[in-house]
Amino acid sequence: MLELLGYIGALFIGLVLGITGGGGSILTVPVLVYILNYNPIIATAYSLFIVGTTSGFGTIQNFKKGLVVPKTAMQFAIPSLIGVYITRKFIVPKIPETIFYFGSIQLSKETFLMLIFAVVMFMAAYSMLKDKKENEVVDFKTKSLLVVIIQLFFVGILIGLIGAGGGFLIIPALLKFAKLPMKTAIGTSLFIITINSLIGFTGDVQNMEIDWLFLIPFTTFSVIGIFIGLYIQHYINEKHLKKIFGFFVLIMSFFILYKELLS
Repeated sequence: MLELLGYIGALFIGLVLGITGGGGSILTVPVLVYILNYNPIIATAYSLFIVGTTSGFGTIQNFKKGLVVPKTAMQFAIPSLIGVYITRKFIVPKIPETIFYFGSIQLSKETFLMLIFAVVMFMAAYSMLKDKKENEVVDFKTKSLLVVIIQLFFVGILIGLIGAGGGFLIIPALLKFAKLPMKTAIGTSLFIITINSLIGFTGDVQNMEIDWLFLIPFTTFSVIGIFIGLYIQHYINEKHLKKIFGFFVLIMSFFILYKELLS
């Protein structure tokens, strides 16, 4: 029964990713951890493959629509993918199993990563619930290219820690610095997420044994979901759906905090 719910979750992840251009990936780790009972370390690794592969199919569709700017994507992807790879290959394996003790309370590596994930989910929910203009373009004169590169590198580290795409962090940078329209920023972000996630996953392949018999079918369901989402996005109100999904992600962030700290 739980396995069936997990595959339904995979379909839903792709569905939301196809409809909104982002956001669905944030659900991958909770589905793997709380429904399928995977260790958070393994879950974040598998999430990178699932998100990267699913986003890749979405990117192909966006290329056909002219909503991807490859040159800009590569400029933004390189600093962040370096951060993702370093995190998955070197940082995550070096995090101690117990972060600290405080009396009878201890913070484990798994709980630490899930708490970071909950905070990121809260930020993602805020990003989805915040009103944005369709063609919002913000001047970015106050920051240099070097500052943006450093920020993208740390975005890569965050993506590596939580195993999610980070589109809600990348899209604002594309809007502000590359001055892309919203739809093109979303399409280009999906391409960057594909590169980041799959490169990050190569760091995990070198550190752990991958259960391909689970990962391939699960990812297939997610890919099916993104095609369904891309098909039906023309028939629904994307803005209203994104608001609803934003509230759902917000509730999920509090659920994770409760699960990790109080249960």
